[in-house]
Amino acid sequence: MRCWAVIPAAGVGRRMGADLPKQYMSLAGRSVIDWSIGKLLGHPTVHAAIVALGPDDPYWQATEYARHPSVARVQGGAERCDSVLNALNALSTRAEPDDWVLVHDAARPCVHSQDISKLVDAVTKNQLIGGVLGMPVRDTMKRTNAQQQITGTVERDQLWHAFTPQMFRLNALRTALADALTAGAQITDEASAMEWAGFTPLMVEGSADNIKITRPADIKLAEFYLALAPKKSCMVWLR
Repeated sequence: MRCWAVIPAAGVGRRMGADLPKQYMSLAGRSVIDWSIGKLLGHPTVHAAIVALGPDDPYWQATEYARHPSVARVQGGAERCDSVLNALNALSTRAEPDDWVLVHDAARPCVHSQDISKLVDAVTKNQLIGGVLGMPVRDTMKRTNAQQQITGTVERDQLWHAFTPQMFRLNALRTALADALTAGAQITDEASAMEWAGFTPLMVEGSADNIKITRPADIKLAEFYLALAPKKSCMVWLR
């Protein structure tokens, strides 16, 4: 079995209100994206990584992995799904169609290696189409109108928060994304493309601290979670 990591990183993170994209913000002495790539490349199943970047990205060259031999760069697209598809198209020239792909947010620096292993084991041992790390919804869920007035309470049983990595076979995901985009379907993550194609990916429960950096307060929260993690370097040196 061979796994490849795909990291879409072409977003600008407008909700952060910062001077640079959130994936390049400083987090416990490293950039957010360095933490995220390090967590993937540090996992024993991951062979190499493809990072999808904005066409005029001026920050990437200053990261730890810009010149790493196991990291390749491709141009990102207007949306996350476009960036992932660009990366998969590039990967298809290097990988086998049935190789596994782990798509991970550039702004999820706190993912645990044991959770990646849990996802990989659950999908491969049961010969599933793919799977997604996540957490069951715990809070009461409300639906509102455009004025943020509550219009109803949503039943939370069997509702999950979807995290990353999301794991699928290269050719199956590539085909699902391409077909869904051609059809004009709304694709918010890789699992939604596979769902659109008629598949039923597995939800695999991970850790609640696998947060996505979205707003300024998330940086402090991520620093707290990283400080609680085992004191082990996430740098991946030349193999």
